[in-house]
This record gives sequence, structure tokens and C-alpha cells, in this order.
Amino acid sequence: MIKSFKLSHFLLSVVQLTVVLYFFSSCKFSDEKNKPADEDWPVYGGNKSGNRHSPLNQVNLKNVKQLKVAWIYQSEPASADKTIRSEMECQPIVVNGILYGVSPQLKVFALNASDGKKIWGFDPFKNSDPKITTSRGLVYWENGSDKRILFSAGSNLYAINAQTGEPVTAFGTQGKTDLHQGLCDQYNAENLYVAATSPGIVYKNTLIIGSAVSEGGDAAPGYVRAFDITTGKLKWVFHTIPQPGEPGYDTWPKDAYKKIGAVNNWSGLTTDEKRGMVFFGTGSPAADFYGGARAGMNLFSDCIMALDAESGKLKWYYQTIHHDLWDRDIPCPPNLATILFQGRKRDVVIQATKDGLIYMLDRDSGVSLFPVEERIVPTNGLPGEHPWPTQKFPLKPLPFSNQVFNEEDITNISSRSHNYIKKIFDSAVHSGKFIPPSEKTTLLYGYSGGAEWGGNAIDSNGILYQNTNNGLWKVEMESRMAGESRFASVGQGLYQMHCAGCHGPDKKGNGTEIPNLLGIGSRMKEAEINHVIQDGRRRMPSFSQLSKEERRAIIHYLANDESVKKIRKTNVKNESFPYEPAYRAKVWEKVYDEEGYPGIKPPWGTLGAIDMKTGDYLWQVPLGEHEELTRRGIQITGTENYGGPVVTEGGLIFIAATRDEKIRAFDKLTGTVVWEYKLPAAGFATPITYAMNGKQYIVIAAGGGRGLKSGSSYIAFALP
Repeated sequence: MIKSFKLSHFLLSVVQLTVVLYFFSSCKFSDEKNKPADEDWPVYGGNKSGNRHSPLNQVNLKNVKQLKVAWIYQSEPASADKTIRSEMECQPIVVNGILYGVSPQLKVFALNASDGKKIWGFDPFKNSDPKITTSRGLVYWENGSDKRILFSAGSNLYAINAQTGEPVTAFGTQGKTDLHQGLCDQYNAENLYVAATSPGIVYKNTLIIGSAVSEGGDAAPGYVRAFDITTGKLKWVFHTIPQPGEPGYDTWPKDAYKKIGAVNNWSGLTTDEKRGMVFFGTGSPAADFYGGARAGMNLFSDCIMALDAESGKLKWYYQTIHHDLWDRDIPCPPNLATILFQGRKRDVVIQATKDGLIYMLDRDSGVSLFPVEERIVPTNGLPGEHPWPTQKFPLKPLPFSNQVFNEEDITNISSRSHNYIKKIFDSAVHSGKFIPPSEKTTLLYGYSGGAEWGGNAIDSNGILYQNTNNGLWKVEMESRMAGESRFASVGQGLYQMHCAGCHGPDKKGNGTEIPNLLGIGSRMKEAEINHVIQDGRRRMPSFSQLSKEERRAIIHYLANDESVKKIRKTNVKNESFPYEPAYRAKVWEKVYDEEGYPGIKPPWGTLGAIDMKTGDYLWQVPLGEHEELTRRGIQITGTENYGGPVVTEGGLIFIAATRDEKIRAFDKLTGTVVWEYKLPAAGFATPITYAMNGKQYIVIAAGGGRGLKSGSSYIAFALP
């Protein structure tokens, strides 16, 4: 009996042990099964279609709360003056387990993507004065053992060895080529500001790239160009301001291309390699807010464009704004997707705009799949102006940001704030979306906001995820002669001509992306101010066309807030400028209340989901929080946001972008925040996600800036 009991007890123990072993082996098998294969993020936007979508699902709704910091890479040493200098908008790329990124000072680096350890670094300004411009990313290309990173810094396009970080000496001149190439001789282009803030796109052995230029009368032409990646030689040029005999030439005055600039693609491009086509959006013509010298529709400004990628020949165009008077550039790359639309799959181009609209076009023809109306708009412009009599109004999807400012839209966060903005409202023009700028103060949406350069993401179900800014602006124009007589000294006159349009006659800027210059002499040395004026920084273009004496006069005016002595009467005119518009912006700034909050009712920033099969919204929620307002009992407002979303097959949307310095994960089905992390500085960039050695990572550049503290860290998150 006892022996029988012991035997049965032994057998039971064996069975229990077997079950336990099976359980652990099953768990281990399950873990192994859940480990993703290596997955790169090889292109700005995730892929050449710009989808910002990842098939990875190791991090998902069930475990996202477990995300922890996996590694941090400091791309610049700590510096006391970074609150003035530093900002990062870079979305890094990952190829073959190596992460490539750019620092605030435009130093390129390569890291081991699993632990953030540096492999190499390259400083384009090691042997020269820095010319700091924004860099939103870089490009990888390979042909056999020849592997290259292409990126821009200042006015140069560089090619460096992706394995060593050394310049590819066969490319251009010792590894770099000048981005002034292909621009018209009559512009004295070498003296004008030309850079590339967003990376180009690769088609075979060709790099196709846009440019950033000035937005005034001294703007270089914004032609889209292609460079041979192996040699750095210019391959083709597409004239966004047409020349005689080219399509669109008759939409401008005769020979307008000889003096009008801009119409540039600054926001990036996408490609359909099967069709051999490249897609991009263009900006407004120079000069912003006044088009007296450019009567007509002004093709190809404010257009969604499709070109043959090999030759640069026009395939089709779709103009979103005719004769732009509101700086309504197309702000982000098109998103190429395949949508089940009206019962059949359609290859489409999806483009979001500054004024909060979404166009979905057939990829082969450029025809809108949703209905769009041309409606009559006001034409009472400034003397010499030629406002176009109609503009486009898409019927679907509905706008994702505010369109017209009415009294009921005035901020309600406090009676004091409301009354402050009400005074501005009562003294301004605010009756419509397409009011031509005038010498009266005009309140409008769409100068910036709506979609920003971070773009949008689309998942495998055709759901588009778009973040937005609701930002109200005011603009007030003045004649050039009035401005020059108002500012009589040399420094004041030059400041009014070149700087006041953004920073304002009072030098106060807007406190965020346009800094306050009052007291700048106590924060920066004269040499530093000179460097910024000469070479530009972030959104501010270079003013290298100014002489040394003219820059010194501006510096003297900025560094001495009291009136400067009259040096000479001024009607300053640089003859190398293409033209000087008769009117310019006396005031151009965002509308804030006395506390510095937007002057409109919240939400001030949102994230939304749109089913592109139907054009219907699934949800839209505030993005970001002013915690001090929440503590006052005000519902979450959202914040200004710069950077875009990434969507994964784990059911998540990752986005930073907000002024509260957080990165968040949202449930893509509901818009609910399911995870958040406070960054050391705001992540004004778009995150990426990739997998290496069985682990999924999410990385964001936390560079801050825009009136907040700055940083230079790249932060990776993963499951423990």
C-alpha cells in the first residue's frame, strides 16, 4: 500500500514536472516566435512612398507601457549657449543595423543601432566656418560595395562613405557639389541663399532634390534638380518657374523667370520606382504676400507635381492655390498609397496642406478622386496686385484645421485672454480664408499650421494619421517707400528691409520659431550675430548678399536698443536682387494672448485619423498639453507641434512634436494615449522604428529649441 502510494506520487510528480517544462518551453517558443526579423528604416519617411508605416508589432497595445530607454546618444557636447543655437528636426535612417543621423551643428554620425555606440562622425565644417541650416534627414545609396550617405549642409551637397565616414572624393569636388548649380545666371545665384533642409530621394543612380531659398524679392529660383550620385554632376533641371516654350509659361508675365524666385520644393519628395515617377509639392512665389510683378495663376507654384524621374519631364500637376498671396506652400512630402476606393484598388497620391486640406489624386493622371469645387473669392488687393478670382475647396475629407476666424473662435481660457484678443479682432479684417493682404491688419489661418513638414502616416488599411496646428496669424502690409522713410538710419533701414517682416518692427518676433531680438547684444557677441546674418540658421535664410558694412549696420542697430545716430539717408537697394516688391509685410506674426497662449479656442494642436476609402474622420484628439492650464481646470488644449507620426502593425502611433517635451504612443483605433515619456528636450522631429537582433526600437531626436530649452540627444526605447 505504501509502495503503491509512493509510486503513484512519483508518477504524479513526473507528470507535473513535464507540464511545467512544457509550459516554459512553450513560453520560450512563444518569445522566440515574437522576436521580429531585422527591419530597417532606410529612407526618410520609412520608405520611398513616404508612408511612415512599419510592419513591426513586437511593441503593441498590450505591452507598450513597458517601454524603457534602451540607449541615449549625445550628438553634441554640452554647451552653455545651446538655448540660443540648438534645434534638431532630423529623422534618422537605419540601414543594415547602422543608424545614421545629423547633429544640431550638422555633424553626421553613424551608430550601432542596437546600443547607440558611435562608429564614425563627419563634420562638414571642420576646416571652414559653419553655415548652419536645418537638416531633416539624409539619404543612403549603395551599388555593390560602394555605399554612400548623401546630405546637405549650407549650400553644398555631400557624399561620404557609409562605412568609414570619409568623403567620396570622386563625387563633385573632393566629396561635395554646389547646390547653386542649374540656377539662372541672371540671378547671380552664387550670392543668393540656397540650401536643402529636407533630404532628396534616390531613383536608381540619381538623387532628386529640392531646395530652401529666401522668401523675399531676393529669392533664388526653386528649381528641382537631379544629380548623378556617382559623380555629383547635374543631370536634369525642372523649371518650377517656366521659361519660354515650357508648359505654364503663359501663366506668368513675359520673362517673369528672369526676376521672380522661390516656387521651391523644400519639404521633400517621394518616388514610385515601378512607374519611374517622382512626386513633390512646391511653395509660393516670391515675394510672400504681394504679387504685383507676377500676374496670373503662377504655375508651378503651390502644386502637387509628378515628373519622370529619369528625365525630369512633366507628367502632371495639380495646383492647390492660384497666385498665392498667403505663403501657403505645400509643407510635407506626398504620401503614396494603394486605397480600396469605390470597390477597386487605386494607386493614389495623398497630399496635406498648410491650410488644413487633404487632396487624394490618381497617381497616373493627377485627377482628384474626391470632389473639389472652384469658388469665387475676394479680389480687392493692394495697388498693382492681381488676386485670382477663384480658389479650390475640397468637399472631402473635411478640413482638419481651422479655416475662418470668427468672434466665437476667440480664446476662452480666461476672460482676460478673451478680452485681449477681442480688441485685436475688433480692429482687424477677418471675413474669409482668401482675403488679400492689405495695409489693414488681417487675421487668417494657413500662413503656417495645418500640416507641417513632419507629414503624416498611413497604415495597411488606408487610414491616414495627421497631426495639425491651429495657428492664427496677423499680417499688415506697407509700401516699401513708407517703410524706408519710417526707418531713416542705415541700420534701421536695413533691418526694416530684411528683418522686420519676420521679427517685426519692434524686434519681438513671436517667441517661438521667430526669436525676440530685444537685448540680443547682451546674449550674443557681434561676431555670432554676424555669423547668423551671413549664413542663416534654421528657417532664417542667409543674407550673404549683404556687404560687410551693411551687416555691421544691422548688428549695430540690434546690439543697441536705443536709437542709433543717422549715418546717411537711406533708400538701400542691392542691385543684385532680382526685384524689390512695392509692398512688404510690416507685421507678420502669430496671434497670442497676454500670457503667450494662442489667441483662439483650443484645441491648438490635434492628431486625427481619416479613412481615405471614404474621406470620413474616425477620430481627432488634442495633441500635447500645457500642464499649468490643466491644473487650472482647463481641458487639455493641445500644443503647437512640429514633427510627424509613425504608425505600426502593433496598433500604435508614435509621435513627439509637442511643446510639453513628451513622446507619446496612441491607440490607432481610438486616439487614446497609451504611453508617454518626458524627453530631456522637445522632440521637434519625426520618430522612427526598426528591429535588430530580435528587438524593436523606437528612436526620436530630442533637440528642443523654438523658444524652449535645447538639446542634442537621440533616444531609443525598447521593451525590457
